[in-house]
Amino acid sequence: MSLIARRTNDADETADGTQKRGKAAQTKPAKAPRERKPSKSPRGRASTTPANAPEAPAAAKASASKRPPVAGGRQEGLIVGAEPRVDLLPPEVRAERRNARTRRGLGWGVLAVLLVVLVATAGAFSLNVVSQAKLLTARSETASLLAQQQRYAPVREVQKEVALAQAAQQVGASTEVDWKAFLDKVGAAQPAGLALASVAVDSASPTAIYQQSPDPLQGPRIGTVTVIGTSAAFPDVPAWVAVLQKIPGVVDVVPGTVTLDEVKNVYKATVTIHVSDSLYTKRFEPKDK
Repeated sequence: MSLIARRTNDADETADGTQKRGKAAQTKPAKAPRERKPSKSPRGRASTTPANAPEAPAAAKASASKRPPVAGGRQEGLIVGAEPRVDLLPPEVRAERRNARTRRGLGWGVLAVLLVVLVATAGAFSLNVVSQAKLLTARSETASLLAQQQRYAPVREVQKEVALAQAAQQVGASTEVDWKAFLDKVGAAQPAGLALASVAVDSASPTAIYQQSPDPLQGPRIGTVTVIGTSAAFPDVPAWVAVLQKIPGVVDVVPGTVTLDEVKNVYKATVTIHVSDSLYTKRFEPKDK
């Protein structure tokens, strides 16, 4: 009972003290704020800052900027009503933790690089194995083909001989001319009363170039035909030359001399016919050319 009564008396005294302090605060007149004189600027002008402006925020900022920084980049400040705390962990421990995380990251990076190198090495090795296998297969096929070619070696020799014979035919017949057909046309072109006495042919050979005439008025030729005709009367050589020039393959016709054989009492007329390369038969040339 005495304990309960004592607590009740303490509560009453506390309430009375609170009421007395409240009345004293009410009866005590409040002091008016003191006016600040305007400060002069360096140029003699009055400051535009009001005299009664509150200075508490500026003081708070100054005090906050003067507080020493705490480890970890944070600053200590007074927080009213907060739970009081203090960080007693040394900065070295935090630095060690950061270094440990960095080392772990570097370790994982090295491990990743090593894994990539291993995968690339394995891929290159497998590609090399496949390439070597293909190379061995190709070599075996080449050896098989060479062995099969040996079976047809005689055939290849025969083919070479045939090709050589064909080349020889082409070279040997490159200057071939069907002289029988050409001389038949020459004989058909003789005028009436004129008979062929002799014919001489000079043509090019496969191994030598035919000699050309130094006369620029005469065209290129591959052969020369000298014809001698006999006639009881004086022959009409210009008409004979005009007919001979119409024969295909004739470059030009040069009339020669007309002489009288007193023994046989006949006239001999000579003409020279130059022929072109259009008279070549070209029998053995390839058909695709």
